[in-house]
Parts: sequence; C-alpha cells; structure tokens
Amino acid sequence: MKNIAVIGAGTMGNGIAHTFAQFNYSVQLIDVSENALKKGLATISKNLDRMVAKEKILENDKNNTLANITTYTSIKEGVKNASLVVEAATENVALKGNIFKELDKFCPKDTILATNTSSISITQIAAKTNRPDKVIGMHFMNPVPIMKLVEIIRGYNTSDTVMNFTVNLAKKINKIPVEVNDYPGFVLIEF
Repeated sequence: MKNIAVIGAGTMGNGIAHTFAQFNYSVQLIDVSENALKKGLATISKNLDRMVAKEKILENDKNNTLANITTYTSIKEGVKNASLVVEAATENVALKGNIFKELDKFCPKDTILATNTSSISITQIAAKTNRPDKVIGMHFMNPVPIMKLVEIIRGYNTSDTVMNFTVNLAKKINKIPVEVNDYPGFVLIEF
C-alpha cells in the first residue's frame, strides 16, 4: 500500500496529500482544474517551508515530500495504480456520488475508497459503487498536517478488514484514529 490517490486539491485535499507524501507514500493528487493543482502544490510547498523554518523537518524532507506527489486532471489516469483513494471534494451528495461511480469504474478491484466527508452518509456514498465493503470514511481535521484526530467512519457494509486497515494506516501517518459508526455528524465537529 504505497500508492494513494487524493481527489481534490483544495484545503483538505492538499493537506491530505501533503501528509501521506511526508510519510513517504506515492501520492496522486487529482483535480479537474490544473490551476487548483498548481495552487494546491504551492500551498503544500509553503507549509513545508514553514515546517523547515520551525526546524520540524529538514530541507531534504521537504524536497522528498514534494517529489512524492504527482498531479493529474483525469481520475482515470490518476487512480489506475491506487491502493487507496481519499476523496476530498466539496460537500455535495451528487458530486461525491458521481466521483465514487467513476472511482468504482477506474480503480483496481481491491482499491479501498475513502471519503473525507464530515456529514454525508458513508453507506449512501458506498451505494454508488459495486464494492460497498471497501468504502469507508476518513474524516481528517483541518489543518491536516497538524491536527492529529481522524474519524474513521464505518458504512453499514464496510468490512472489518477495511476498517482495521484504515485505522492502522491512520496510525502510520501519525494520526489518532477515532472509530465511529455511520450517523449524521459522526463524532467531531470542526470549528
């Protein structure tokens, strides 16, 4: 599990990409807008510069993190080798549903599909796929590179294997996973 695709280069998406890349995962950052991808990479670079200035990481760590990120404007191309996809698009049910239909179509059959939603039902999103057992919520807190908590939300059909894998993955990127069931609002509310 070294290839992770992130859908959406906005605030949450670039933070998620930054975090996985910093822990030496190969990240495919995907957005329909080339401009959004450039802006997302600039934000990641700026945040890494801040970490270097505070002596949290070395310049070499920054360079390695940036080298671990590749950008795509095509979901089909960006997810073809992904072991995990984390969708971080706008909180819109129809948009997320369409993205998950595409992910189901273009991802390898064993790819785990995660959403960063803060309020939309994981079960509802999973119903747009032919792999509801492999759909899970990974709700990161903002700013992702700094905040430790991640809600891991089990849909009604999410398998134990996917749940356990996702909890362990969150720990590998130095996060504190909080396991929750698929209820409106989950557990945490961002301020």
